[in-house]
Amino acid sequence: MHTTADVDICSDALTPQERAERVRQWMVPLDTAQDLAEMFKALSDPTRLRIITALAQGEVCVHELSEALGMSQSAVSHQLRLLRHQGLVRGRREGRHIYYRLADEHVYDLLRQALDHLEDR
Repeated sequence: MHTTADVDICSDALTPQERAERVRQWMVPLDTAQDLAEMFKALSDPTRLRIITALAQGEVCVHELSEALGMSQSAVSHQLRLLRHQGLVRGRREGRHIYYRLADEHVYDLLRQALDHLEDR
């Protein structure tokens, strides 16, 4: 990924078409951008973000999340289903309980980066 300090794309040495092509090369492909948008859409809900922050601490069962959030288990399960669909969380069944955790460390890293950004504003 380039930063604005890397290259002066507006220099007179390049034609407008060459500058546009250079910028296009820096962009993620459209299908990747669409996937990212869907992931960020899943993270755009305050309840889902609260769930992610809880799961960043470790595995939690749906019942515990329901109690902590003051929501019905079905409402929490719906939110978890959306997060699972985006590959952000994983669940495992143990008897009648389903336990969730973050899918991988990247999910926490993404959250941590966003929280750091908020603190730096």
